[in-house]
Amino acid sequence: MEVENIKANAFEPIKRAAKRSAASTGQQDVEMQVDEATGIEGSKQINRGSAPPKAKRAKSELRKVSVPPHRYSSLKEHWMKIFTPVVEHMKLQIRFNMKARQVELRVGPETPDIANLQRGADFVRAFLCGFEVDDALALLRLEDLFVESFEIKDVKTLRGDHQSRAIGRLAGKGGRTKFTIENVTKTRIVLADSKIHILGSYQNIQLARRAVCNLILGSPPSKVYGNLRAVASRLSERM
Repeated sequence: MEVENIKANAFEPIKRAAKRSAASTGQQDVEMQVDEATGIEGSKQINRGSAPPKAKRAKSELRKVSVPPHRYSSLKEHWMKIFTPVVEHMKLQIRFNMKARQVELRVGPETPDIANLQRGADFVRAFLCGFEVDDALALLRLEDLFVESFEIKDVKTLRGDHQSRAIGRLAGKGGRTKFTIENVTKTRIVLADSKIHILGSYQNIQLARRAVCNLILGSPPSKVYGNLRAVASRLSERM
């Protein structure tokens, strides 16, 4: 009996070539297109529909200061004194918007520093609070000056005649008390009804505010004068 030589490979399943379906080929084509669109496969990155961003004018380049109704006439009278230093020295653009009742300041092409815009706005705001133009000009010349504003009700709630007497204590006879506080503390004070505005350096504003608060709380002017003289003498010794 003859035995035929049987090969081991004869029992293995026949490997058939996998057919590529149309769906798979289409999916690969789509994936290839997506990859090329994102710039991963291709050498050049394609950004369709993206234009270079346009340079927008920043809102911080404009300052608007509202003008209270009772300062219209004084603003019109002293407009050239305000206009000249802002335009010639600060190199800013300024105008008065009649419709919006606002003074608008803007940075010009010749403005050397963007900080001049804020200093110019502080100068105009100080004048509108009631300070003289010459006093408000110090905000443009010096860098360590500020304007602090508060109301009598922030210190103590007073109504009617009590508030009127507090304002009288702050001003004094003929404005003597206010002038004394200004001279000792080297500040400028404006009493606008129940609002109080103080112009000066940070340390001097604190001294003037403490004296004003003591007067509002009912301290006699003589006691406030004594405290101011003591503090002023101490400051002169430090200097």
